[in-house]
Amino acid sequence: MRIVFMGTPNFAVPVLQRLIEDPNNEVVCVVTQPDRPKGRKHQLTPPPVKLLAQNYSIPVLQPERVRNPEAVQSILAYHADLFITAAYGQILPESLLKEPRLGCINVHASLLPAYRGAAPIQQSIIDGQKETGVTIMYMVKKLDAGDLLTQVHVPIESADTFGSLHDKLSAAGADLLMETLPKLAAGELTPQPQDEARVTYAPSIQREDEQIKWMRSAEQIRNQIRGLNPFPGAFTSLYGKNFKIFAAEMTDGTTDECPGTVVACHADAFFVAAGDKRTVKITECQPSGKKRMRAADFLRGKPLSVGTVLGGPS
Repeated sequence: MRIVFMGTPNFAVPVLQRLIEDPNNEVVCVVTQPDRPKGRKHQLTPPPVKLLAQNYSIPVLQPERVRNPEAVQSILAYHADLFITAAYGQILPESLLKEPRLGCINVHASLLPAYRGAAPIQQSIIDGQKETGVTIMYMVKKLDAGDLLTQVHVPIESADTFGSLHDKLSAAGADLLMETLPKLAAGELTPQPQDEARVTYAPSIQREDEQIKWMRSAEQIRNQIRGLNPFPGAFTSLYGKNFKIFAAEMTDGTTDECPGTVVACHADAFFVAAGDKRTVKITECQPSGKKRMRAADFLRGKPLSVGTVLGGPS
């Protein structure tokens, strides 16, 4: 098959790599987001998918808006049999969706119809789910609402963070796609409509989603912290400045202190009261203007004392 692949971040890289290595298919073009400024110096940086495509001399298109008629015509000029998207970041117009003879399919990091949207990996951890997975489905105009083709289940381990689960699902998605494509080409798959009664959403993470609400339970706080690790990071405030927390553990300890209060400081961690009277053990953090560090390194200068309130109850 002649394939146009559309993807942008690291999640899409293993998927594209497997497609490139597959002798039964040819990636004739890669479509990705434009280069964006990154870092403190705002250096223009190409998306990971673009770098991989360039390594294999695959033509790359980077339209600011894929709906633009010129962008549509540039993509259609490759006469692909199939469009495949994986975390591309834009919704395809009808003019593209109807064109390939085998349709347009998407590799989505959830068990649809659960967690439609841009942040299914983060949200599944934040919600305390024990399982997620990858779905390959047909694309339609409505976000992540197309008929299902194949799925694979992936457990969420207690130690998983957004980073570790991201990598597991990316690899699982690449494997699932390789299993799906021969069956799709042979007409062996029966698309299944999604059950609209079971739809949930995972929209893009907003700033307010990153703020730790200490009134929540210790388990909810821990899930939020690991669901936002390594990016963008859950935050609170310390002495009026931004203070990120990247790793935390639930403890058996209880306290009557107000949520957000530091109740103990040990050599390697500090303990904060949660809303359910349990405590959260903080083991990795990032003070304002500093690098991410172990709590042991942060505490060496004794910047905290028992009774300090992080962020305040909110």
